[in-house]
Amino acid sequence: MQTLRPMPGPGPTLQQPVTITARNLDADTSIGAHSHPWGQLTYAVNGVIRVNANNSSWIVPPQRAIWIAPGIDHEVTMLEPAYLSPLRIHAEREPFNGEKCRVVEVSGLLRELIAAMGDPQLPPQRAALIGELVLDELARAPTRPIRVPLPQDKRLKTLCEALIGSPGATQTLEHWSREVGASERTLARLFEKELGMTFGQWRQQVRLAHAAPMIARGMPLWQVAQQLGYASQSAFTAMFRKTFGSTPSAFFADQQAPDQPSAFSKAAAVRRS
Repeated sequence: MQTLRPMPGPGPTLQQPVTITARNLDADTSIGAHSHPWGQLTYAVNGVIRVNANNSSWIVPPQRAIWIAPGIDHEVTMLEPAYLSPLRIHAEREPFNGEKCRVVEVSGLLRELIAAMGDPQLPPQRAALIGELVLDELARAPTRPIRVPLPQDKRLKTLCEALIGSPGATQTLEHWSREVGASERTLARLFEKELGMTFGQWRQQVRLAHAAPMIARGMPLWQVAQQLGYASQSAFTAMFRKTFGSTPSAFFADQQAPDQPSAFSKAAAVRRS
């Protein structure tokens, strides 16, 4: 995996509270752990990314973005080739009242505002006006979190990283105890102590996190279930309904994004590639 530094670029000011940096990145590229004096809306126009921050991990499709407050260490990994377009937001204008991390849905309007900010020919005065619209729309954005908490214990971290990388793995906790050098009882106790849930509950959160971008791209539910280690589509649907109170199809019905980026997004991608 290739690890890069954060992309240089202008930080936000009170006169222009929102700025943007954007670049095309290959799969298995990571932006190493870092923090900023400003807040960041981590967003990819296309592709799926993984964001680690505040002892949690999220799998993020283009229909969502993650707010990361100023000073919070975070790391971003491309699970697919992605056009990463993070927004930098001045610390005095953060939209979520000190909340460290928050997952938001990206509306059609917000997506187009972000695309407009990516235009390198955008005059500063217009950029400031669009930035104000971004902040207003962002504050109204609903949240649909599928959060995967991360542990501190090195043995448990090894197990968790392996399952996040292979969410369809069906090995038991007994198997993992041999892999990481800790007893099954010790691992079970660590899951409860550090993550507040059982091994099975945590693995379910991982699978749900990976299911989100699959379903959003239109992958058939039977295929999602198969890739995530479920015996059948009905077993996956039952688990999803138990967690969210609705079927996967209903949950994502209003969140489908266009198959291709907007004309503005594609133009920006060509200019910056």
